[in-house]
Amino acid sequence: MLMGERSLMTLTVGRAPAAVPGLPDRRGRAVEPRRSWASPEPFVPRETIFNSMSARRVLWQHMGVRYALLAMLSDVVAAALVGAAVAVSAVPTSRTAVVALLAAPLFVAAVGLCRGYGRNVLGDGPTEFQALGRAAVTLGVVVMALAYFTWVDVPRHVVLLGIPGVVVLAGLQRYAMRLRLHRQRCSGTAMMGTIVVGDQKSAGRVVRDLSAAVHHGYRVDGVCLPSVDDADLVEGVPVVGAIADVVQVVADRAAEVVVVTGASVHGEALRRLSWALGRAGAHLVVAPDLVEVAGPRLSVRPTAGLSLLEVQVDQPRRKLIGKSLLDFAVSVLASIVALPIVLVSAVAIRLDSRGPAFYKQTRVGIDGSTFTIYKLRTMYVDADRRRSELQELSEGNDVLFKMRQDPRVTRVGRVLRRFSIDELPQLWNVVRGDMSIVGPRPPLESEVADYHDSVQRRLHVKPGLTGLWQVSGRSDLDWEESVRLDLRYVDNWSVAMDLMILWKTGRAVLAGTGAY
Repeated sequence: MLMGERSLMTLTVGRAPAAVPGLPDRRGRAVEPRRSWASPEPFVPRETIFNSMSARRVLWQHMGVRYALLAMLSDVVAAALVGAAVAVSAVPTSRTAVVALLAAPLFVAAVGLCRGYGRNVLGDGPTEFQALGRAAVTLGVVVMALAYFTWVDVPRHVVLLGIPGVVVLAGLQRYAMRLRLHRQRCSGTAMMGTIVVGDQKSAGRVVRDLSAAVHHGYRVDGVCLPSVDDADLVEGVPVVGAIADVVQVVADRAAEVVVVTGASVHGEALRRLSWALGRAGAHLVVAPDLVEVAGPRLSVRPTAGLSLLEVQVDQPRRKLIGKSLLDFAVSVLASIVALPIVLVSAVAIRLDSRGPAFYKQTRVGIDGSTFTIYKLRTMYVDADRRRSELQELSEGNDVLFKMRQDPRVTRVGRVLRRFSIDELPQLWNVVRGDMSIVGPRPPLESEVADYHDSVQRRLHVKPGLTGLWQVSGRSDLDWEESVRLDLRYVDNWSVAMDLMILWKTGRAVLAGTGAY
């Protein structure tokens, strides 16, 4: 029975049991001699072009240290400048001088305590900026507690103006640094050498996703499959070994990250692989088979010695309230600012072509309810009738009709579309509660009639004035990509994501990406 059990353990590639006579060897063919991942013996790197000093200098493991120091320096500069401004603006006293002197070291210490200088958070994702926010809150609480318990009279403008000012200035500097880092990564530097481990299908999916988002810093150098006989290439990336070879591959190629996907390595084998990668100096990342589920919806629940991955299946009420407050505040303020622009545009439309200045249309909202959407008219009044004549010339996706040089668009309409000014009246829809500031594109009734089951999920939230589709290409996207982005938003939305999309919307509008 023991021999039978050992023959069934051939996928536990960290150990290498001998094949049982008379039974086929289910282990895949490896390049290197098999050795236990639990062995204390180190994996000695062999000299290759990948682990030479010149090759390491352009990797994130080397450049990340310098980036962290620059981030710390930028925070020092931001805190010092704001501290000096606070001291100068106030009546010069010993207290204001102390505030100016302590601003920089206290803020940097707070960011460090909030893990804002870790190489795993720098330059990627919102965690870096969240650390600045947490540091500001921590610093504010400490200052107020100090004032309360020691009776030290801390100037109020230090808390109300100084700390927010430091966060804003530090955030802007970090953002500029991040843009530069993303440009470097697009040119191939500051990347993390990555090996993907898994079966051919799962590994291919991970390779495609990582290769499509190089700004995240994962440079896929190779793939390890269950057997080197399975394939030579996976999505254009070479197969550099079997799963049993992965740790030696990491050592030889100076890889920083190993991404494990699929079911080829799991359980005890995955645990042993983490031990071996720790000795090889690489990080282990497990890509679960949960598609389009973002980190905020996932949490680890330790139970009975197990690490259970819990998936949040519905949005908590506090997030719904936060989104409603954001919608109302942004829509009211934006409506006040946009009103003169809308009025001037309306006059220009009437002078340019015959017909009303505004265009009304029935759209489908949350849970299939219908509402009337308002836009500035950008086409001639007979545009709907002429659409059938131009259907074959559509340059949009499979569902939406779009033409880069649509003859139905007026001269003023082209300008309005270029800067998305025609969408501004939809702020009234947001104020009324028909729409949200951020969400999926509001569909037509004819489009909803053709939705298959999964696309119906788009109607689970209010449609938005802007969304992931707008900051990711707009009309340049095909139908499948548009749906994928909308479903990703529906499943993972948060107030922080909405703020990020609003920030990116400004850039997309100014650039005119996909606007026609």
